[in-house]
Amino acid sequence: MRGFGFASAISLAAIGGGIEAAPARVASLNLCTDELLLTLGDPRRIVSVTHLAQSPAETPLWRMARLYPRNDGSLVSVAGLRPDLVLTMGGGARDRVRIAERLGIRVLQLPYPQSLSDIERSLAQVAAALGRPEAARVPLGRIAALERTIPPRQADTIWLGGGGRSVSASGLPAQWMALAGLRQRALTGDRVSLEQLLVRPPAVLLRSDYRSGQYSSEQRWLAHPLARKVRVARSIRTDGRLWTCMGPLMVGEITRLRAEAAK
Repeated sequence: MRGFGFASAISLAAIGGGIEAAPARVASLNLCTDELLLTLGDPRRIVSVTHLAQSPAETPLWRMARLYPRNDGSLVSVAGLRPDLVLTMGGGARDRVRIAERLGIRVLQLPYPQSLSDIERSLAQVAAALGRPEAARVPLGRIAALERTIPPRQADTIWLGGGGRSVSASGLPAQWMALAGLRQRALTGDRVSLEQLLVRPPAVLLRSDYRSGQYSSEQRWLAHPLARKVRVARSIRTDGRLWTCMGPLMVGEITRLRAEAAK
């Protein structure tokens, strides 16, 4: 789908001054950078990940994450561990960078990904910052392979989470779904009601199991008797934890979903 994307992501290690010297002590302050660090990093150089990464409800990497001290997502919470590189994502960059400069800590602040290209770029950036550019080659190659073999037939699909939450038909979740042969239906407000499912059911209902055992109003919606009566051609469950960050851990899930959708 984007042959250029794989090659350009690999070449990102040369952007902005080249590959940095490998840091000796690395911490992560965000669940999504936790997953990148645990996937790409040298285990001997990881000094901390967030408490979320150590929760089985949030990521399949929780066992690996529990090998390291946990932090609360703040720079202050890892300062005593003396990291020379901190990975994080999203807002608060100015304050973090100011504090980090005073402590002599380098911060790599990643934007929230909006596309598969962003995921590829983040993989290359983090691997380069860790002094391990080769670590990105396998996940980037697996994404490229999925893009080269995208199924020509795309089944009408609704991604369904608790309380009728769904996803945009043009965003990153839909791009991952397309690699599995699933076309996310456009929905007003990215939500779906029981009435919509009953009147116009999709060919595939892709049901997130994120916190499915949690007793909440959102998850009770999925257990409503009418929800069980929705007549769709296929109802496929997906590991909802992976859709929080939608990073390289998605590759295995998309491969599985592609096989499920092709049955």
